[in-house]
Amino acid sequence: MSATLEALSQILHKHLGDRLRSLKIAHDEVTIEVDAADYLSVMQTLRRERELGFEELIDLCGVDYSAYGNVPRQTRRFAAVSHLLSIANNWRLRVRCFCDDDAFPSVPSVTSIWNVADWFEREAFDLFGIVFPGHHDLRRILTDYGFIGHPFRKDFPLSGYVEMRYDPEQQRVVYQPVTIEPRETTPRIVREATYGKAENA
Repeated sequence: MSATLEALSQILHKHLGDRLRSLKIAHDEVTIEVDAADYLSVMQTLRRERELGFEELIDLCGVDYSAYGNVPRQTRRFAAVSHLLSIANNWRLRVRCFCDDDAFPSVPSVTSIWNVADWFEREAFDLFGIVFPGHHDLRRILTDYGFIGHPFRKDFPLSGYVEMRYDPEQQRVVYQPVTIEPRETTPRIVREATYGKAENA
């Protein structure tokens, strides 16, 4: 472990204390995990504490851990993951916060700390259904306003639930159940019974 990562880890323990659920170092990056109840106060500390100085939120995304690594997960399903950068101190940090309720995933908004979180949180809401209380304008950003479901959830069907088309008789866009026939997405050569077997075996 580098001296920089060791120093960052010690400063995180110093300022966050019991609010840290875990701190891991992998691939030359520090990842911390915090509870949803502590998330907002932790993010405020990371931004405002001079020793930490994470003045930039580089990214915030949702993650569905329901079958992470092709292994069913036994714990909470949804998380918000943020990537922070301190230019002054020249270090980066990943913050993961699991939502307490899988049926209604929710994590406090950090738009009051970093304005740039606005569209990131809207994207996580649109694609994963994670709600961010405190966000001033939480609405879909990538899908249509009438879209049903959240397409990045691992249980969302590949062809979706509904499709839209223009109806010339009604002279407007209408929604209808999906008419796309499911198809095999595995290449034909892999599906063949003889694939991988020697011809003259």
